[in-house]
Amino acid sequence: MAERKPKHSLDHDVFGRTVRVFRARKGLSQEELGFRAKLHRNYVGAIERGEINLTLRVLLKLHRGLDVPLSELITDYENQLIKWTRSR
Repeated sequence: MAERKPKHSLDHDVFGRTVRVFRARKGLSQEELGFRAKLHRNYVGAIERGEINLTLRVLLKLHRGLDVPLSELITDYENQLIKWTRSR
């Protein structure tokens, strides 16, 4: 039986890329972000790949781990989503 791949939504993909960009700007590895956010590094990777449907609790952990305002994280996600949809 073939293994099922998780379904990715555009929202998850774009938010994951947003997290990756913020992490890179801070010069953090996935492991370091995971430590700061109290998340496993593999979980951080899954978020960045758009495989995770985030809860509010995880979103709050990410913004604290990245040391950026939650509003900035959401605004950047929204801006990236707009750019992506306009380019298609």
